[in-house]
Amino acid sequence: MRVYFLLSLLPFYLFAQDKKAIPTISTTHSVQQAITADAPGFKFVEETWDFKDIPQSTPVTHIYEFENTGKDPIIISQVTASCGCTTPEWTKEPVMAGKKGTVKVTYNAAKEGTFTKTVTILSNVGNPKYLTIKGNVLSRSAAPDAPNQEK
Repeated sequence: MRVYFLLSLLPFYLFAQDKKAIPTISTTHSVQQAITADAPGFKFVEETWDFKDIPQSTPVTHIYEFENTGKDPIIISQVTASCGCTTPEWTKEPVMAGKKGTVKVTYNAAKEGTFTKTVTILSNVGNPKYLTIKGNVLSRSAAPDAPNQEK
């Protein structure tokens, strides 16, 4: 019984302790502006690409071009696709201020029908950047360039 009584007093004891304030460091507005001004930044020519109608079993590729709009270099650490049918390649070396880099996206086009796929870029810019490809894969018999199509 005494044990339960002592355990019930434990929270009161813990909260009654004199808590020391944890010092915080606040940055001034001008320091925050300086950090933001130097931060690397993506400026893409386009962030979504529509392949429109493409024949089945014909891989298609689009190269997204971007410029670093900040003062610090952009370092891309990883680029991932939303599925295995999409393969990304990207500029591996740091992209210096004012310079350009690329993200190349290839879609397999094996499955018939409409598609929308996302590519996620992780870098030192901060938040992930998302690129999108979309289109419509036509069956081999419906594709205008299909070799088996009757004329």
